[in-house]
Amino acid sequence: MSEAAGAATDSFLAHRNLLFTVAYEMLGSAADAEDVLQETWLRWSEVDLAEVLDERAYLVRITSRQALNRLRTMKRRKESYVGPWLPEPLLTAPDVAEDVELAESLSTALMLVLETLAPTERAVFVLREVFDVSYDEIAASVDKTPAAVRQIAHRARQHVDARRSRSVVTASQTRAALASFQRALETGNPQTLLDILAPDVVLMADGGGIKQAAVRPILGADKVARYIIGGLGKVREDITTVLTEVNGGPALAWYLDGEFDGMMTLHLEADRVTGLYFVRNPEKLTHVDAEQVLTLR
Repeated sequence: MSEAAGAATDSFLAHRNLLFTVAYEMLGSAADAEDVLQETWLRWSEVDLAEVLDERAYLVRITSRQALNRLRTMKRRKESYVGPWLPEPLLTAPDVAEDVELAESLSTALMLVLETLAPTERAVFVLREVFDVSYDEIAASVDKTPAAVRQIAHRARQHVDARRSRSVVTASQTRAALASFQRALETGNPQTLLDILAPDVVLMADGGGIKQAAVRPILGADKVARYIIGGLGKVREDITTVLTEVNGGPALAWYLDGEFDGMMTLHLEADRVTGLYFVRNPEKLTHVDAEQVLTLR
């Protein structure tokens, strides 16, 4: 390996965790984020480092461009996706939960809000609001003028703020809700479940057409409780759930006869569950067996 190639490799590896986080936040897919990093490396390896003033900024720019291209193709894929599309869960270390800003940006609830943005709006929002990238740098990443980027950022921020939750929920509150959920599963008592569900709770299950899952969101506490408790009675396998940490927050890993089957996260507001998100699609469960290092810096 030449000295230049070695320097390029060292720089890429030094920033890899940041680049993965940027790509994942823009895409909601770890598999696609990994592909973006491969594309970023191929382009980075061809760059003359002597002409690069800020290697971190340059790498983030390449990653953002590739992620935006991938986001546009994913949008078409999602249109033919079977059932609800949920972000791919990532097993994360406890220190991610301690970074409140990072943990919020990784939450399933916020990522679903980001799904309602146009690709360029999402890219701009993530780069500006999550990673604090300058308007000039974002403009270079999305091929817009800085003035246009400011307008897009303002519009995206208003869109997200109108839909995101403003309630502050601690990890301990979420764990308590998950523990109550586990008790409801063990006892089969729907009232135990109803006690923690908000009246307007929504359950979204992502089987991707591979695993059985509700093909439409289920709305309302009564319907959600009946669906869950009723579904338990139809499962012949032994069901166990284990508390874990994904996307910077507590979650439940589901096992059928000891085999990993899915990952559930939830969203709380005022001690009531307003969102239940269950990923069963095996193609989205490839990054929950080893902790993923994520960073905003």
